[in-house]
Amino acid sequence: MKRLLFLLLAAVLALDCTVVWAAEPEGQRAGSYEELLYAQEDTGGEEEAPDQPVEGTEPSTTSAAPAPVPIDTSLGISAPSAILMEASTGTVIAEKNIHEKLPPASVTKIMTLLLIFDNLGTGKIKLEDQVMTSAHAASMGGSQVYLEEGETQTVDTMIKCISVASANDASVAMAEHIAGSEELFVEWMNERAQGLGMADTHFVNCCGLDVEGHVTSAYDIALMSRELITKYPQIHNYSTIWMENIVHTTRRGSEEFGLTNTNRLIRQYPYATGLKTGSTDQAKFCLSATAEKDGIELIAVIMAAPDPKVRFSDAKNLLNYGYSKCSLYKDTDKLPKVTLPVELGVKEQVTGEYDGTFSYLSTTGEDLKSIKKEWVYEELSAPVEKGAQIGCVRYLLGGKEIGRLPILAGEAVEKAGYGDYLKRAAGYWLL
Repeated sequence: MKRLLFLLLAAVLALDCTVVWAAEPEGQRAGSYEELLYAQEDTGGEEEAPDQPVEGTEPSTTSAAPAPVPIDTSLGISAPSAILMEASTGTVIAEKNIHEKLPPASVTKIMTLLLIFDNLGTGKIKLEDQVMTSAHAASMGGSQVYLEEGETQTVDTMIKCISVASANDASVAMAEHIAGSEELFVEWMNERAQGLGMADTHFVNCCGLDVEGHVTSAYDIALMSRELITKYPQIHNYSTIWMENIVHTTRRGSEEFGLTNTNRLIRQYPYATGLKTGSTDQAKFCLSATAEKDGIELIAVIMAAPDPKVRFSDAKNLLNYGYSKCSLYKDTDKLPKVTLPVELGVKEQVTGEYDGTFSYLSTTGEDLKSIKKEWVYEELSAPVEKGAQIGCVRYLLGGKEIGRLPILAGEAVEKAGYGDYLKRAAGYWLL
């Protein structure tokens, strides 16, 4: 019957007649997760693990999130602005004045580091590249490693100086190395912030020295911290260094200089993984603290604490609260290959790709082992663009949807023309 249909179609096309196809109504079909296996019947292939997410995509899908808890005195947080966020989902667990615009001091350097790793990722710079210190970079005050004009250090060493010792001179030297000037680099910082949805942020410099108009919020710091640690987890190789020496090589010869981490939580809190401290007269004492325990990565941001002791104490209290409340579901199952039929296309089917990994955070003690999966797919008609959503996996807990994992077209399928149908009809004739 199928062969006869194509022969009739070919005959009609040969007469140069117009054929109008009645496409099936657009819609979705839902079924159990196991129904995905039907796609294997056409291909005859074994189930395959999905490709890795494209670099730069979110590390996990957005899931239904529990409402954040307002931070009150019971949590022991005295700083005027604070937030606790889970990294893989971006869920805000606890909050206090999270959109208040405040000077961030050296916590600014999280964005500086993010741009550095962006450029490492694209290959524009390499860890072994030599970075020369300009007079402008060497003139930076505040926290520094005392780079001299004309002194060179590798990108790797500069990252250590920024991450461990919060060096302003190294930050400016890297900004100039990447962008040619600190001013242009700061423009890029603001563009990157805008792309992350950091609506409370405006950067004026790359190191966080007090200057009018240089502001951000606890929420925005959590956003850029999340982007850095999830996209570039190698940052922890630097942010967990407690002490290390670098070598200054100048006209006077070579001499060692000791770096000591400004983040005391690296020694005081067993699960600490970073990330960045900051303090100035205007900003007071700030911190973006990251930690990981039992596969759960948390970000605690403290702004405008009155002294460093309060900064670290508040962060520990937030992290302890998070680990006492949170349980995390990550779908690490090997998901089956998805192949969907396409009407009126040069190809009869398209292969789907899973867009990341699904995570769901619970703070209410739910039984996450009872989460069910249900597959939903689109009825497709050519043309289909590569990367277009063609379906999703729905995740259900207690019969309620808690989130979705999109399924994207792994290839483009163009609309078939007369010649394509003739070729296909000829192929069926020869079968």
